[in-house]
Amino acid sequence: MHIHHAAFDPGRPRVGITAVASCLPEREVTSRQLQEQITAASGLPLPARILERVTGITSRRAAAQGEYASTLAVRAARTALDKAALTPYDVDLLVFASATRDVAEPATAHIVQAELGSRAHALDVTNACNSFVNGIDTARAMILAGRARRALVVTGETPSRAVRHAPSGPDQLRDGFAGYTFGDAGAAVVLEPVEQGGILDVDTETHSGHWSVGGIFGGGSRHPRGDEHTYFHGDGSELREVFEKVGTSVLDRMRQRTELAWDDFRHILVHQVTVPYLERFVELTGVPRDRLVVTVPELGNMASATLGVQLDRVHERLHPGDRVLFVGLGGGVSIMTMVWEKT
Repeated sequence: MHIHHAAFDPGRPRVGITAVASCLPEREVTSRQLQEQITAASGLPLPARILERVTGITSRRAAAQGEYASTLAVRAARTALDKAALTPYDVDLLVFASATRDVAEPATAHIVQAELGSRAHALDVTNACNSFVNGIDTARAMILAGRARRALVVTGETPSRAVRHAPSGPDQLRDGFAGYTFGDAGAAVVLEPVEQGGILDVDTETHSGHWSVGGIFGGGSRHPRGDEHTYFHGDGSELREVFEKVGTSVLDRMRQRTELAWDDFRHILVHQVTVPYLERFVELTGVPRDRLVVTVPELGNMASATLGVQLDRVHERLHPGDRVLFVGLGGGVSIMTMVWEKT
């Protein structure tokens, strides 16, 4: 296990999030439609509304043909830059931080940048569903180190492309069932130095012994080719068990270090996989339900875009001094917390 945190020091230089945007593909796929598709393709007799009943997800968005991870990232990026009254050339660091990418090589950040037209230092950061928070943390560190003045961190997630729509039998259906929670989305934030507020605290906990519990294992050195490995494999209940076993220590440490209680946060943004999973999280942590921004029933599990979409939903209503807690959960497995105060 590896633990790392940025010390909570009110006197240190600050980097803040100064603009936020998200992008949802137009095409909506209901759980009913998805179930009909699976039944038609596989011939498996599935119990009525099983997808909806097990996951609590009624619908999700799916990228259209010709829309890619970069497409969603670029749309969110343009909106974020517009909100900040910036041009692409005002950014000198571009981080594409996502579990999805357009191609194995080069970094998808270059595809996003070619589309935007900037000449920033461009790179990818990937860490499953924690990619976007990791990207924000990385960009913040580079600004604090004097390596960048202003960063654009983007994600584009199309996990719906890794879903098995024609399982050969019950075993394949079970193996890929967690994939039926997936929805597509993009998000973007602008980061720059700020006088007040900003990102106050970051903490991570990593339990890499569980890396094989879920993932998409194709496209790398182990399985460079072969359709079988391009689907999401993972047991949802096993993943949940791992997170429950890992426990709430990262949240406990954050509260102890920052001396912040749940009520000190205007919103608590949590990565959302299914409705029962979110309910269990609330039960284990004691996070007040009214602080959550619930997106999973109508948008599904948007991988690393989840927290970006949630932030975009509440950002306009935040006042300077309002604090937001990000709680990231990612395969691998890793848990992240980030405390941000609106400037």
